[in-house]
Amino acid sequence: MLIYLIRHGMTKLGEEKRYQGSLDTPLSEAGRLALSRADIIPDRLYVSPLLRARQTADLLFPGIPAAIVPDLREMDFGAFEGRGYWEMEQDSAYQAWVGGGCRGQCPGGEDMETYTSRVCACFSSLVQTSLEAGARSLAVVAHGGTQMAVLERWGRPPRDYWRWQRPCGCGYLLDSKSWPDGLIVLNETVSFTSDTRERTYR
Repeated sequence: MLIYLIRHGMTKLGEEKRYQGSLDTPLSEAGRLALSRADIIPDRLYVSPLLRARQTADLLFPGIPAAIVPDLREMDFGAFEGRGYWEMEQDSAYQAWVGGGCRGQCPGGEDMETYTSRVCACFSSLVQTSLEAGARSLAVVAHGGTQMAVLERWGRPPRDYWRWQRPCGCGYLLDSKSWPDGLIVLNETVSFTSDTRERTYR
């Protein structure tokens, strides 16, 4: 089974390089215009409940019913949401979080372990259910954090968390042939944007 793991399109907060997390932000006008309709029809389409992901799925896969999956939502950055790093350089809580590799708990939000466990348990269930149903392909439209959490745990070849993030509107084509061993193999990167710098490559 082939798996398309796709990051949502650009938002205004993303353009301003602010933390979004659980904020339910829509795509920006530029973000909507940059997305191109996908040339694939997945057997199953799973989407984060956040608006930016749902709007992206509607643009990429018009007319294809999507299952909204709450646990695919982005990490909750708590008190950091809506703010840029330059606004928090003197914030002791932010300094401590960054100093810990951004893995500790955000004030009022999640920590990295809680977030990755949530997303990975959800993704594992979706893959297993789809395989048992005989699906040949599935698409997951969610967040950069979703990509990084899932692929740091199961992606092959192995990479660390931060190296798995892709630009908005881009993602990965994965093969589940090694899923019985708890692995997913990277076939290629994919792009659903009009930016020619982000075309698919091996």
